[in-house]
Amino acid sequence: MGSRLVRGLLAGGVLAAAGWGVRQVRAELGVRPLTAGGSRAERMRRSALFDGTGFVNPMPGSTVAPSGPPARFLRDLLTGREVRRPGGVVPLGVPAGGAAGDLRAVWLGHATTLAEIEGRVVLFDPVWSRRVSPVAFAGPKRLHPVPVGLAELPAVDAVVISHDHYDHLDMATVRVLTRISEAPFLVPLGIGAHLERWGVPPERVIELDWEEEAEVAGLRFTATAARHFSGRTLTRNDTLWGSWVVAGERRRVFYAGDSGYFEGYAGIGAAHGPFDLTILPIGAYSPAWPDIHMNPEEAVNAHLDLGGRTLLPVHWGTFTLALHPWGEPPDRLWREAKARDVRIVVPRPGETVDPHAAPQVDGWWQALGVTRS
Repeated sequence: MGSRLVRGLLAGGVLAAAGWGVRQVRAELGVRPLTAGGSRAERMRRSALFDGTGFVNPMPGSTVAPSGPPARFLRDLLTGREVRRPGGVVPLGVPAGGAAGDLRAVWLGHATTLAEIEGRVVLFDPVWSRRVSPVAFAGPKRLHPVPVGLAELPAVDAVVISHDHYDHLDMATVRVLTRISEAPFLVPLGIGAHLERWGVPPERVIELDWEEEAEVAGLRFTATAARHFSGRTLTRNDTLWGSWVVAGERRRVFYAGDSGYFEGYAGIGAAHGPFDLTILPIGAYSPAWPDIHMNPEEAVNAHLDLGGRTLLPVHWGTFTLALHPWGEPPDRLWREAKARDVRIVVPRPGETVDPHAAPQVDGWWQALGVTRS
């Protein structure tokens, strides 16, 4: 009887764990907001970016190079894994405490960035999980720790999400922020359905279409265009993606989220700029998906189009999401910035930077990565 009882308890525990795991994965996958109906679905259908079945980029493009992947891409898919990781421990900074001036920023890894704008704290695309994946045992894994714990952050006034991919919208992080903070979440259309599924009160969710705006804590947030896509399952574009303009009385910040380069950056700059700081992605680019992630040279183009003063590069160094060498994105950015007289900052994860007193780039990453041209 005793052994049978033990076996029964063990089997029950395994089934319970499996059931919990299935529930977790289902929660991670989020919600298809159109199927829920209601006012959210009605707003989505009224958007000029909605084609009847999903959201679309008004700037046409393909996620696959027209001529197919080049020979080098296919070769690197099978080889060169060692250069897609840092060759040592990534050095981490400690965010500065105390009162901020008009503007400062902390890159916390990948796209996650903390910006203090005229005394208000804005957290962009917060991801604290070890993997960016719907499951804990597979998917891209961190190459360095997050420099600071969620509970150690200063009081956050607003959380801004660019789109619902796992490396930008993290369920576990959202749940913690919901518990420890009272900050609202500003998101593109449809993403509020995910957040509410994860326990965010509806009154803390602000969903915007492109060129819609909201005021939070004395800052004006405007959702602006991006050239990308969305989806947490094989179904794409149920929710909108976007970039963000955050404007105070004196300072303006542009956060691109994920995007390929497109001519619309000049229009954003004309309508909402110039910007004291642009936060632009420089990694995870490939000839196989030329229209959804910009490369470092295109990031410089976007910065100039936007009328940016200082460029903070993100979306590199934390997760391996493409085949280029680990240290290649900042190398290419630094080279292009010097050639075009563009001011950049390339901080270690966790370092605080003042865009108006930007430190000289020191190439700290070059001791850790082998760049292959």
